Amino acid sequence: MHARESLANSHVLDMLLHCFFEGSVARHPDKVALIVGQHRWTWAQLQQQVDAVARALQDAGLNKGDRVALFLDNQVEAVVGIFAVLKAGGVFMPINPLTKSDKLAYLLQDSQAKAFLTQGSLASTWRKACEQAPTVQAVFVAGEASAPALPLERPWPEVSERQLRPQPVSLIDQDLAAIIYTSGSTGDAKGVMLSHLNMVTACTSVSTYLGLKADDVICCALPLAFDYGLYQVLMAARVGATVMLERSFAFPVQVLKNMVQEGVTVFPGVPTMFVMLMNLSSLAQFELSRLRMITNTAAALAEDHIRQLRSLFPQAQLFSMYGLTECKRVTYLPPEQLDVRPTSVGRGMPNEEVWLVDEQGQRLPNGSTGELVIRGSNVMRGYWRKPEQTAERLKPGPLPGEMVLYSGDLFRTDDEGYLYFVARKDDIIKSRGEKVSPKEVENVLLSMTALYEVAVVGVHDAVLGESIKAFVVLKPGHEATEREVIRHCMERLESFMVPKHVVFLNELPKTDSGKIRKKGLA
Repeated sequence: MHARESLANSHVLDMLLHCFFEGSVARHPDKVALIVGQHRWTWAQLQQQVDAVARALQDAGLNKGDRVALFLDNQVEAVVGIFAVLKAGGVFMPINPLTKSDKLAYLLQDSQAKAFLTQGSLASTWRKACEQAPTVQAVFVAGEASAPALPLERPWPEVSERQLRPQPVSLIDQDLAAIIYTSGSTGDAKGVMLSHLNMVTACTSVSTYLGLKADDVICCALPLAFDYGLYQVLMAARVGATVMLERSFAFPVQVLKNMVQEGVTVFPGVPTMFVMLMNLSSLAQFELSRLRMITNTAAALAEDHIRQLRSLFPQAQLFSMYGLTECKRVTYLPPEQLDVRPTSVGRGMPNEEVWLVDEQGQRLPNGSTGELVIRGSNVMRGYWRKPEQTAERLKPGPLPGEMVLYSGDLFRTDDEGYLYFVARKDDIIKSRGEKVSPKEVENVLLSMTALYEVAVVGVHDAVLGESIKAFVVLKPGHEATEREVIRHCMERLESFMVPKHVVFLNELPKTDSGKIRKKGLA
């Protein structure tokens, strides 16, 4: 088998991210790896598709270290694309398929992407963006689309008996595996640079403390452009588990039916999804006795929600966790600690050290409140082409030349070192598991002719974690309604960035220097 030959000749076994995939192909070639709707693929079948796409990328001119954007819904091509880019020696860049054309163009320009993997149903968005991205040399389109409008468009590579295998690429674990864009306080998205070592370390640590195994079936209804969803696929590849991939959780009853049919054992989610579950009157009719693990991150679960989940699924362990795109995961609370400290997000995960510092960067003892600092091989390499922002987050660590990650988040610890989230140092809003830059929303609001001044803040929301609230001032002689403001945003922003509330004011509070004072607005 090609995979076994590849692994036998590898000197970096399990040190490169795609070695997880090749290892599962070698160990479980005929085992179902991926389920999407009624379609199923074994590890060997996925490998054929991965090889076809990897070779096509190389034939299109992809070189080691080139960036490849993945603009796809949760479907088989998204999974294939991740491993194909890695195998071709490239750096994959997942992008939320809800992203609007202007922002997509910025991401392609900033990353200097060489290739673009997408689907025909999103053509109205990506064609305009790709026209503005001169570095993109090839666009591979899955599914049917209208007649090609760009000379770079190509059909998705198909598996062929005479298909050439991808050329081997010499990589080490310090090479980049992915760039994942996350919103920044300036309004410009920042590309988090993650090496193979970063991602292999994170996958190994998280899958180890969760106890994932080959006979697990993971329900992933999280977008693969969101690192929480992405890592479900990566961790499954590490242990040889099966992923049941759902496009979203918009129709929970259908997802539950699929979970029962496939015997799902692991269900990762965010508070929004769990609230939807708990509010389903028909939940009791679904036989989910095989579910052994529920995981939560992105936003903390309310104590009442924890109690309800444990009552609904008494056989399942519940993991509360905290993480950052810049290092994937930071902490987890062992399930047996839920009764003792239900509001805690736990302590640092395996192969990682965390501590709190004061404003001068001095370590604080247990029982203190301060900024969380993370030390480990999972810490990012920095922000793509943003040295100043990188220097704000990566600072010298205990060893000469070592860099550690300053999270920008405030926590407190109890006497045993368990962590409790307090607040964010900046004003980034975390809604529905996504980071939202107020500045980005404000820029869109200010593009509305009727608005003079705006301020966007996050307010506590039991379902969303935080919801987005906009305070706006109308220009003299202009009128607008809350519905019109929200519609304006819906046409220009991803759904999770659209304000839930709009408040009209005569003026916004200001500081002595004339800056808008957001404190107290929420």
